[in-house]
Amino acid sequence: MQFEEPTEKKPVGIIMGDTREILMDLPSDTFQCCVTSPPYWGVRDYGITGQIGAEPLLPDYIADLVAVFREVRRVLKPGGTFWLNIGNTYTSGGRTWRQSDAKNKGRAMSYRPDTPEGLKKKDLIGVAWMVAMGCQLDGWYLRNDIIWHKPNCQPESVRDRLTVSHEYLFFMTKSEKYDFNQEAIKEQTADGTGWKNKRTVWNINTEPFSEAHFAVFPRELVRPCILAGSNPGDLILDPFFGSGTVGEVATDLGRRTVGIEMKPDYVEIAERRTRTAKQASLQLSVEEAKMPKKREPHMQIFAVS
Repeated sequence: MQFEEPTEKKPVGIIMGDTREILMDLPSDTFQCCVTSPPYWGVRDYGITGQIGAEPLLPDYIADLVAVFREVRRVLKPGGTFWLNIGNTYTSGGRTWRQSDAKNKGRAMSYRPDTPEGLKKKDLIGVAWMVAMGCQLDGWYLRNDIIWHKPNCQPESVRDRLTVSHEYLFFMTKSEKYDFNQEAIKEQTADGTGWKNKRTVWNINTEPFSEAHFAVFPRELVRPCILAGSNPGDLILDPFFGSGTVGEVATDLGRRTVGIEMKPDYVEIAERRTRTAKQASLQLSVEEAKMPKKREPHMQIFAVS
């Protein structure tokens, strides 16, 4: 595969195919930042043969993702950052399928994986941390475990545990020294008189999406990752592109994006979304050209501490 970097005029490139194969053809040390959310294990059926997330055995799922993210580490620049959104799941309790419901049509599944060896019926699997630890053991520097708290989380009809209202966002780096823009994501102090470093609990609502993809990133979850991990003009990677939220946000922020997606329906959605984002970005650029220039603070190099 001949790789062509996106340009300022065409800032988003979408490659359709299996990310496990596509990544191996991308050149090393190319991307400044990767933001992604892979399919969760045993949670969604995307109707694609060989899809990640449908492995019968949990260790195979973890191994698949660690191998994918090993390639991500190779294609990141030495100072690059990696932001991984992933949620936990529960054992299926021996159920072999799951029907949809009116509130969540994407819930239907034609398969359910068996309870992993060593776990029990009703166990919280902790797969998010298994993947993060697998990445750390494989060479990534694990810098933060960020809690994405969802104030408008999906209701659950469970009676014997709490309703899950959070997912994880793991911040990792390729190298001991890396590029990080703290200033771009600082939060206002409680009294509104100053600024402070961003904390590790992010309160961000989920965003409804009317088209086929039912597990979209909220844009406000992606935005601080891109702001902290890159500068305008930098190249962003999402190896599980889905409906293209990372590309949409990156375009809004003046970055370029390569997304990899294997489901044709999602590629079409992502193309439409990112095309609209580009048009909006061009209009904003025209308006900004009439205004006094503002400098966006650039990244600093930090060592792991």
